Amino acid sequence: MKHSKIPVALLCAALFSAWPAWSGEGHDHGDAAPATVGQALPRFAAVSETYELVGVLSGKQITLYLDRFGDNRPVRDAQIEIEIGSTKFKAEKQGEDEYEVILPEAPKPGVLPITATVTAGNEADLLAGELDIHEEAHAEDAVKAHSWTKYVGWASGGVAALALLLWGMRRVIGARSVRVGGAA
Repeated sequence: MKHSKIPVALLCAALFSAWPAWSGEGHDHGDAAPATVGQALPRFAAVSETYELVGVLSGKQITLYLDRFGDNRPVRDAQIEIEIGSTKFKAEKQGEDEYEVILPEAPKPGVLPITATVTAGNEADLLAGELDIHEEAHAEDAVKAHSWTKYVGWASGGVAALALLLWGMRRVIGARSVRVGGAA
């Protein structure tokens, strides 16, 4: 008795398409959405031939990370002065690889020009960037991009179950028609 290989091929295709949706150990988020969805903080980057400066805004606090551009090593003993609009702020060292600036008030939404003067040892450099504060738009995009992905695994599993069910029913119906045909 010949069986069609199409249901087996459909089952394999459904299972392999579900493969990327399966998570490994320690990656089970359960029913809760990941904490980063809708909570991305505004940031800026300013780069020169010598340095790369990244700033992350959280309310009134800007956390700065300064690395060497060539090899991405952190610059630990630098003096950083940033200018936002027309106001200058001196960054204070926090921990081993971070600097911090506390603003008098949280900036309003919009695009703010950032200029940073970095002095480390005998090197001094001027870096420029922009801080784009539009949290609502970024949060909506992140939610839209994530919202459908949780259903991919379920849909692939459903297709696999349906293919297996149809293949099983075909075998049962085929077996019955052979018995009925053979008895008559």
